[in-house]
Amino acid sequence: MKIPVLKIEQFKESHSLNDFYINSFSNHIELNKKLLSKPHSHNFYLCVLFTEGSGIHEIDFNSYTVNPGKVFFLKPGQTHFWKFDTKPEGFIFFHSQEFYNLKFLDHTLQSFPFFYSNQNPPLLELSTENLNKLKLKFEEIYVEYHQKKLLRELKIINTINNIYIELTRAYTANVNIEKLVSPYYAVILENLEDLINTHFYKEKFPKFYANQLNITTKHLNRVVKKALNKTTSQLISERIILESKRLIIHSENNLANIADTLQFSDYAYFSRFFKLNTGFTPMGFRKKYYFIK
Repeated sequence: MKIPVLKIEQFKESHSLNDFYINSFSNHIELNKKLLSKPHSHNFYLCVLFTEGSGIHEIDFNSYTVNPGKVFFLKPGQTHFWKFDTKPEGFIFFHSQEFYNLKFLDHTLQSFPFFYSNQNPPLLELSTENLNKLKLKFEEIYVEYHQKKLLRELKIINTINNIYIELTRAYTANVNIEKLVSPYYAVILENLEDLINTHFYKEKFPKFYANQLNITTKHLNRVVKKALNKTTSQLISERIILESKRLIIHSENNLANIADTLQFSDYAYFSRFFKLNTGFTPMGFRKKYYFIK
């Protein structure tokens, strides 16, 4: 089984605004339940605000609780699914990278910490005050989306930008601004993550990525250490492990084939690598995951 990658145009209730979609969360789930019944990924950026309900949101094998005031952010390629205990409500919108970046040339989606790096948590819990304030902005987009008035797209994209700014302020409320990663380091880290996503099957050592970025391996490690308190090798290993988990759980390939897909020399080496990084053998992880589910 291949993990389905959902596209914006697959979702119902589209009102012919290219590369953008918004809906109440309950309506979204009801209309698109066939698409959402299994773990899946997207080719777009997604933001969800919950005002009611409880349950679990699993993102790339990490489980997060759903409750009123929670906001979730997903980048293209992340695998996720929902499991609710009580009926959820709120708003969900998603859009392509081009939809946002073509309107704001002076900064990109990666300017926002929740989209800046896969290392940053994909969620935020709002205070009651912030929840009420942001709920009004989501409602404003929802109404505008359905009315088709003059300059509709411009108003929507400006309101999204305001939402992202308010969410960034809440997201970084307890962060010392002076300790935030410099724009120079942020660009290197963003490019590094893109390179790792593209080449991790074949290239498993930092030197390749440093060469691609035209910096020394030592400097690359300094940037990653400063930004994330990790090493470049750790980032590469984490990406390999994430893909390993996706293939182990969501594909029908046997484990030897998965090791081959990830370009390990043999299954024994892959199994040792996986256990060193997760504490489980590949088979043990598969059994544990399905036992919990």
